[in-house]
Amino acid sequence: MTETPPAVRRRFRSTMVAWIGASLALMPVAGAQNTAQDLPVFGRSQAVPNPPPPALQNLPQGLPDLGDPSAALLSGVQERKLGESVMREVRGSGGYLNDPEVVGYLNELGNRLVNAVPGAPYDFEFFAMADSSINAFALPGGFVGVNTGLILLTQTESELASVLGHEITHVTQHHIARSLGNQRDAMLAMLGALAAAVLVSRSHSSSSGDMTQAAIASASGLAIQSQITFTRQNEEEADRIGFQRMVAAGFDPTSMATFMERLQRSTRFVEGNAPNYLRDHPVTTQRIADAQARAQGLPFRQVPDSLDFQMVRALLRSYEGTPREAVAFFRDAIAERKYNNEVAAHYGLVAALLRAQDLKTAQAELTALEKTAPPHPMIEGIAGQVLMQSGQLKAAITRYQAALVRYPRKMQLVYDYPEALMKDNQASKAATFLTEQLQRFPSDGPLHQLAARAYAALGKQLLQHQHQAEFYAWQGNLKAAVMQLELAIKAGDGDFYQLSAAESRLRAVRQELVDQEKDSGSNRRAG
Repeated sequence: MTETPPAVRRRFRSTMVAWIGASLALMPVAGAQNTAQDLPVFGRSQAVPNPPPPALQNLPQGLPDLGDPSAALLSGVQERKLGESVMREVRGSGGYLNDPEVVGYLNELGNRLVNAVPGAPYDFEFFAMADSSINAFALPGGFVGVNTGLILLTQTESELASVLGHEITHVTQHHIARSLGNQRDAMLAMLGALAAAVLVSRSHSSSSGDMTQAAIASASGLAIQSQITFTRQNEEEADRIGFQRMVAAGFDPTSMATFMERLQRSTRFVEGNAPNYLRDHPVTTQRIADAQARAQGLPFRQVPDSLDFQMVRALLRSYEGTPREAVAFFRDAIAERKYNNEVAAHYGLVAALLRAQDLKTAQAELTALEKTAPPHPMIEGIAGQVLMQSGQLKAAITRYQAALVRYPRKMQLVYDYPEALMKDNQASKAATFLTEQLQRFPSDGPLHQLAARAYAALGKQLLQHQHQAEFYAWQGNLKAAVMQLELAIKAGDGDFYQLSAAESRLRAVRQELVDQEKDSGSNRRAG
């Protein structure tokens, strides 16, 4: 097998980062209304196009054996680094939904699916995009994004699980790395066909012009057909293995077909004016039939939705429209009993009232909710918010302390408790708590941002700038991170160990910035 040179791999990586970043930047902004032009399609990984392995055996000259593209172009470590680079771009974008309740739920559900089948190559991270269009996508290295519009379109937790299972498979099967190799194979096939066309054009036969055009057309057709084939192969594999993962995790086997049918109905007005290929890809009648056939051989399983699923959907619905419209939506739903879960509907009303800054009514609705709802960390989180925003800081702190004993890993509580402490002028206690949490979650950007605020209140400049740097690095703003670390070193108020740690981190971030700029330069030259 011919080994791909590092420069080529780096060029592919830089092209990938730029391509994915551009795709995400062009996604509709949060709250945008769906239109026929911008409705993305479920099931297609947005990370890269998926071109295919062409039939090379009929080309006039032997081509080198390129080997397995997923190993030759991107190792597992390289895939993870690529995914981390893209995630920094995603977090810095305006579309990333930094909501701990939604993100926490997606990770609980997603990792339930990941762990249902042993052998996942990465630690997965699931995140949400504040986008009302219907889409989900996979990034290399174990990152899966879901638009809020898709979460709201699903009617059951099993349907959402079917989407995540599909996207997890794009990652576990290395579809992105494989597609890079097949892009290269398709390019070589095109070059081979064009070389044949050039040879034909040099002949003196009267038909050489027609033959040249035919050869060029054949090469173009081969590339297009290869792309279609490989994309469909990826989708079929993601459906099949994703279905197995979903069933192994204990979800309803019929949910994949049910969701595909709903998705097809919701996009029918788009597909009516689309070319044939876009009409039947990726949600085709055949895909739906295959999903139904897989479910037919399994016993019926009625799987109730978790309360978390219903409450997360209610929370997302409370973000839609104006605050007044959101409140009216939940009031009408409760009055007319048009809801899937009464507790979730009342929770959504409290969230909408908070958004509308109607704190007195929110307090009254929360009291009514707690009389009927079971103990739940999301209710603890919103109760703390009601108290904190109402200025009842002591009561909020007490509530957060009790809730964290029961739910120590609930990130909404982990973020809000130090926030309440700082509002109550207890920055030292907040800093101590945040230091403990950062030992458990060292890469959590929002925790670093909270720590920067706590240390700023305490006048500890080195630690303030150091934690602010980590937040910027988490967002992908490496230049700002370097500036913050330089300020940390110049602060002069840290001990020897703190200063050494800041200097070491500055060297690492500077090198990361150099690599990033080098990749960007390579991509510009390649373009």
